[in-house]
Amino acid sequence: MEKKDFTTDIIVGAKPQQVFDAIINVRGWWSENIEGGTAALDDVFSYHYQDIHECKVKLVEVQSNVKVVWRVLENDFKFTTDKQEWVESYVIFDIIDLGGKTQLKFTHQGLVPDMECYDVCQAAWTYYIQESLQQLILTGQGLATPKENILSLAEIREQLLAKQKGKSIYHRLLIKTPVEKVYWAITTQEGLAGWWTPDTIAAPEIGSILRFGFGPDYFKKMEVLALYPYALVAWQCKEGFEEWIGTTLTFELIPHQKGCTLLFHHDGWAKYSEEFASCSYDWALFFRSLKFLCETGKGFPYPEFNK
Repeated sequence: MEKKDFTTDIIVGAKPQQVFDAIINVRGWWSENIEGGTAALDDVFSYHYQDIHECKVKLVEVQSNVKVVWRVLENDFKFTTDKQEWVESYVIFDIIDLGGKTQLKFTHQGLVPDMECYDVCQAAWTYYIQESLQQLILTGQGLATPKENILSLAEIREQLLAKQKGKSIYHRLLIKTPVEKVYWAITTQEGLAGWWTPDTIAAPEIGSILRFGFGPDYFKKMEVLALYPYALVAWQCKEGFEEWIGTTLTFELIPHQKGCTLLFHHDGWAKYSEEFASCSYDWALFFRSLKFLCETGKGFPYPEFNK
């Protein structure tokens, strides 16, 4: 059976020059954690995502407004048996002028379904091409992975846990979409409204106050304590049920070969109470909603979450 390379495409209302310029602005749509040139023939750049994925890429073909080809020289995955699965594969961007619109055909030659990394890699590429690169072309602002925090994820986690005392609610689940999609769902107003409650006011900024309404008579307010892109989000409850106030909610995202593992803990409860028990159950239902939103595009936010 013929092995089929991963491919996806977009058609945008932009000129080939705009598409080409966006492609070579790799820091604008893939990741800000890149070192080296990304625009000229024979440029070599290094990419890393935390300690999960590192690779070195060389530009082996650059035809302005027509085509860009990368060759993967080195690769290291943390989550696969063969850590070098991408080595000697080619990432190809074909630009096709449709007269008034432009088609971008993306192919990762050598990324095939029988590879261990295929599911997570094809999902990630789909996100970066269909969402991030397309937004960069059309608006000038992509959804690239931001520059990593000076503090390590372990240090941030340690700081948060050091402040907590009392009881904790824990949930762990696999979501079969890349971490980028899950991070969007737990940080943006649109994402949160899609799985928790439609009555959401939120901005992904440290120190901002998020407001979540549940019917006409009850709402919760959360302060954003930490945002570690595609890895960790933490809130502290400022207003809500008395037992919630002062508790901390932490979402940890861990890349998985099938998508993303979400580890959630709601820390700082004073005691095991009826509210604690009800809250733990409700979180499980809401995380089912989150999983469906990320995997299918439709969640079950309040008041549909328990039906």
